[in-house]
Amino acid sequence: MTKILWVDDEMDLLKPYILFLQTKGYEVVTAIDGNEAMDVLGKTMIDIIFLDENMPGMSGMDVLMLIKEKFPTIPVIMITKSEEEQIMEQAIGSKISDYLIKPVNPKQILLTLKKHLDSQQLISNISTMNYQQQFREINQRLNTSLDQNEWIDIYKKIVYWEIELSDSSDQSIFEVLRQQKDEANNLFCRFYERNYQSWLSGENKERPSLSHLALNDKLFPILKADDKPVFLIVIDNFRFDQWKALQPLIEQFLRTENEDIYYSILPTTTQYARNALFSGLMPSEIKKKYPDMWLDEDKEGNKNDYEHTFLKDNLKRHGLNIKTSYHKVLNQTYGMRMIESLPNFLQNKLNVIVYNFIDMLSHARTDSDIVRELASDEKAYRSVTQTWLEHSPFIEVLRYLADKDVHVVITTDHGSVRVDRPVKIKSTKDASANLRYKIGRLLDYNPKDVYEVDCNKIYLPQLSINSQFIFARANDFFAYPNNYNYYVSYYMNTFQHGGISMEENLIPFIHLTKK
Repeated sequence: MTKILWVDDEMDLLKPYILFLQTKGYEVVTAIDGNEAMDVLGKTMIDIIFLDENMPGMSGMDVLMLIKEKFPTIPVIMITKSEEEQIMEQAIGSKISDYLIKPVNPKQILLTLKKHLDSQQLISNISTMNYQQQFREINQRLNTSLDQNEWIDIYKKIVYWEIELSDSSDQSIFEVLRQQKDEANNLFCRFYERNYQSWLSGENKERPSLSHLALNDKLFPILKADDKPVFLIVIDNFRFDQWKALQPLIEQFLRTENEDIYYSILPTTTQYARNALFSGLMPSEIKKKYPDMWLDEDKEGNKNDYEHTFLKDNLKRHGLNIKTSYHKVLNQTYGMRMIESLPNFLQNKLNVIVYNFIDMLSHARTDSDIVRELASDEKAYRSVTQTWLEHSPFIEVLRYLADKDVHVVITTDHGSVRVDRPVKIKSTKDASANLRYKIGRLLDYNPKDVYEVDCNKIYLPQLSINSQFIFARANDFFAYPNNYNYYVSYYMNTFQHGGISMEENLIPFIHLTKK
């Protein structure tokens, strides 16, 4: 039974309220002053406190300070006769949960209790009921022929419910959502495979914006719209659900002008997708145009060292002869040092800042038991991302830009997906190491388990005449028969990228402006 402590020097006047609350199933403990209240709190487990602000001797504000010092987690509802703004501000600043102005009625009291004690359960119940209604609608849409824009809408809806239900006490409804997401992902993969080659060849005029077209489709119009500086922030491996988790924090500083999504090319990795994003070219075209700047899979070295060069050439091809800067933030020290240079960036038309934290997190989660615990599932993965934003140099960049008349664009090159279904594959030692795609000679696999495609048809460099490209779908990952059980257990439920899934291929592109 919920226990209420009611602190008021006029307790006789409160008997009707106490009787009303008892009929509703609450137990009410009373105290006539601060000393008695502290004595009760020292002996009894209390769930919530109603505290009169105007009491003789020790005032309500004095009692509040004592309560917050010794029992900071108990919600306190301040009850006051005064409507003076100063008193309300003082009470709110002292971290009360709510306040009521006398005279109060029993329904106000009951509503306040439900708001502060039962709200989480009520929200959970309502969210569950609303999702059950939307479940049928999503299922019906999945059984139709969806186009690229409808798939974006489906993914946004699934992400919304994934976040909305993440705190639900009803784990069964979350399992239903997980199954629906898995079904949607499998259907999305088939849709992507059916259309991908025709999007690239130009045969399908209804193509979505793809990696190599995204800047031309979405960034360049912003650059051409006015003379304001543009900050393009690329967070490597940034998923749409992570954007939705960060959105409330970011919108403390900037206003969301437009929330868009584009489609990543294959493979969904930095070497291919990000180079395509900056260059405006597909990987085989990059290799042909910049032979000294492209490293094939079988070559050692950093495969994305020339992003700024690619970007500047891309801008010039589209008639944008503008001043640019490019910065890649790989650690906290460089991120903080870069902040000092932000005033100079305002002299440039376009400033690109790349943050690699989330990509490093996904790799660390695979290799570190501690990080596995911190980011054990999708909800925890989003939570770690939120913590990074709150304590990273990135938040200082947003603070600085908040009162500047600039455009801010946040995007990425690819996402990642949590894998839990191993697919057996055999290969020679020269095959690529990625768990979500393979390129190599003499690959041995079940064709039904993968998306296999000719390199030339999807504009990927061919390593040799016998090399093949295959991609994992949805939650699959490739595993070798040798040490199969160890390999599977090591990579099970890790976040990987390179293949086809909504999480990897549907890329957030967010336009923000001054509030």
